[in-house]
Amino acid sequence: MKTERHAKIFDLISRYEIETQEELADYLIKEGFSVTQATISRDIRELKLTKIPISGGRQKYSMMYDGNEEMNEKYLRILKDGFVSMDMAQNILVVKTVSGMAMAVAAALDKMHWQEIAGCIAGDDTIMCAVRSVDDTLQVMGKIRRIVGKS
Repeated sequence: MKTERHAKIFDLISRYEIETQEELADYLIKEGFSVTQATISRDIRELKLTKIPISGGRQKYSMMYDGNEEMNEKYLRILKDGFVSMDMAQNILVVKTVSGMAMAVAAALDKMHWQEIAGCIAGDDTIMCAVRSVDDTLQVMGKIRRIVGKS
């Protein structure tokens, strides 16, 4: 449940300008998670969320990539936990995820900064990755298989 909640937090802060712990808690409750202020505070600390400036002198929560090995583990765990299957159509990689996790998995793929991937678009349970070439698509599929432990 914690990993799913963390993935949902990652998804929510990538989609919305969430400024407070209370606002984050409200979003999580709407998504079906039972959370307390202490849980939110602990999650923010564990995910190493930071606040970044946005328009109007306001700030929002953001997950910053800092090259830290622990942060890379978070992205890998989101990919592992959300992944269901994948298929390719030339240089388009289609990744199926657990329902509701496509945004978090796509954001994790983007944060991995793989040069083969130009970008990802996510729905509820499907991601379309624009990959630079057919050969690159095969390489990305191999990387994902190694991460999720499926050959």
